[in-house]
Amino acid sequence: MFVRLLLRVATLMAAVSAAQAATVVYVSNADSQEISVLALDRGNGELKLIDTVAVGGTAMPMALSPDHRMLYAALRSQPFRVVSFAIDAKSGRLTKRGEASLADSMANIDVDRSGRWLFAASYGGNKISVNAIGQDGTVGAVQQLVATAPNAHAIHADAANRYVLATSLGGDNISVWRFDAATGKLSANEPALVTTQVKSGPRHFIWDAGQRHAYLLGELDASLYVYDWDAARGTLHEQQRTSALPSGFNGGAPWAADLHLTPDGRYLYASERRSSTIAAYRVDAASGRLELIGHVPTEKTPRGFAIDPSGRYLIAAGQDSHGVTVHAIDPASGTLSVVGRTPLGKNPNWVEIVELP
Repeated sequence: MFVRLLLRVATLMAAVSAAQAATVVYVSNADSQEISVLALDRGNGELKLIDTVAVGGTAMPMALSPDHRMLYAALRSQPFRVVSFAIDAKSGRLTKRGEASLADSMANIDVDRSGRWLFAASYGGNKISVNAIGQDGTVGAVQQLVATAPNAHAIHADAANRYVLATSLGGDNISVWRFDAATGKLSANEPALVTTQVKSGPRHFIWDAGQRHAYLLGELDASLYVYDWDAARGTLHEQQRTSALPSGFNGGAPWAADLHLTPDGRYLYASERRSSTIAAYRVDAASGRLELIGHVPTEKTPRGFAIDPSGRYLIAAGQDSHGVTVHAIDPASGTLSVVGRTPLGKNPNWVEIVELP
C-alpha cells in the first residue's frame, strides 16, 4: 500500500514537472538573417513567437552545447563565422556572447560531448575543421583544418566522444576519424572511409541512443542506409538500404535533406525537398531495420526539422514557404498529423529544440 502511494506521488510529481517545464524552439532564417525563438506548448503543440534575433549574416546550421546553455549559429555569408549565444534558463531567450571565424562557409556544425570543441563541415570548401570552445562557452579560433573529398556536409562525434564521422556528398563516402578530446585533434581511423552508392550524395546521418546503429540519408537519390555501428572500432557495416521517396514520385531529381529519430528510438523520419514530404518509418528494436509507415506532405522544401524531447511533436521548416509546421506524432503508430503552421522569416532551414528546467 505504501509503495503504491509512493509510486502515485512520483507519477504526480513527474506530471507537474512536465507541465512546468518549458520547450523552446530555435529556427534559423537564412535570407532574413535572423533566428526565431518560439515557445512550444506541449499540451496542444501550438507555437508562440518569443523573440526574433538578428545575426548579421546568412544564418544556417546551428548546434547546442551538451548542457543546453549555449546555442551556436554558423553564418554562411562573408565573413564566415560562428555566433555564440547564451540561452536564458527561464525564458529561452538568446544573448550574444561572441563571434569567431570559421575556416569556410559551413554546411554543418556540432559540438563534441565535452563541450570544448566545435566541429564544422564545408560543402564548398571540401574540408572539415575544429574550433576550440572556451570555459565561458564561446567559440574561439580554428585549431585544425582537414581537406576532404568534395562537398563535406555533416559532422558529428559518437556518444563516447572517441570517433568523429563526416559525410562527403560529392565523394560518396563517410570519413571516420579518431578523436582526442583532450587536444581536439582528429586522426584518420582504419579503415578511414565507408563508401556509398555512386551519386547517392551522403548528406545527414544520426546514431540511435544505444549507439548500435547509424542512419544515413543520401541527398541525390533519397537513399536511406541503416548501418551496424561498432563503437569499439569505429566501423560501419551496411545492413539495409531503402528510399525516402514517396511511391510514384515523378518530380525530377530527388533532393533529400534531413533525418531524425524519436527520443525513444521507435520511429525515424526523413524529409525530401522535391516532393515536400516527410517519410515515416518504424524501427525494429533489435536489428535497427526500418519499415515504412508512409509519407505526409509538409512545408514546401523541408530543408530541416527536429523532434521535441518529449517525442510528441515534429517541427518542419520550409525554406521556400517561409514557415514551420508542427506535426503531432502518434505514439502508437508513428503517423504524423498537422497541428498548425507558423509563418517566420525568409528561408527557414534549421531547427533546434531545448527543454528548459
